[in-house]
Amino acid sequence: MRASRMTRDGVQEMSGATVWLTGLPSAGKTTIAYALAGRLRAEGHRVEVLDGDEIREFLSAGLGFSRADRDTNVQRIGFVAQLLAAHGVTVLVPVIAPYADSREAVRKRHQENGTGYVEVHVATPVEVCSVRDVKGLYAKQAAGEISGLTGVDDPYEAPLEPDLRIEAHRSGIRESAAELHALLTERGML
Repeated sequence: MRASRMTRDGVQEMSGATVWLTGLPSAGKTTIAYALAGRLRAEGHRVEVLDGDEIREFLSAGLGFSRADRDTNVQRIGFVAQLLAAHGVTVLVPVIAPYADSREAVRKRHQENGTGYVEVHVATPVEVCSVRDVKGLYAKQAAGEISGLTGVDDPYEAPLEPDLRIEAHRSGIRESAAELHALLTERGML
């Protein structure tokens, strides 16, 4: 059974949760998030996808890709996600978030506020991601046009104990979304 809470106005509200999908560029995070979002909406759930590219354009415009800027970006997204989740929204966050300590800080914010949170590692190998190369980043890095590509010439700290590890290169989008749906159902987050 999904948990509920009382709002400041004394209204009972269903609790939401944040689902953070971390992984390399072109791992399949966003594709899985939108597939799951469609299914959840069809089931009548309130859902938002906080897409990393959109966040960079609107909420974190002006931030670069230094460690400090990446941490600031992750904390901003984590704050918004927690706020939405605390108001009954299932928030899907397909964002690289390359540093374990940044992701852990987001998890702690959720725990401190009694908000559901799961971390999902979309564990697609860099070799597969570079072939997919959805945004052309791997090709640009190989050509020397960009540097600091997560997982290639910038660090990516894969989760050691995620709530779920999806090998998106071995399963289809629907299967990956179904696996995540099953986890959320099992944990009472839907």
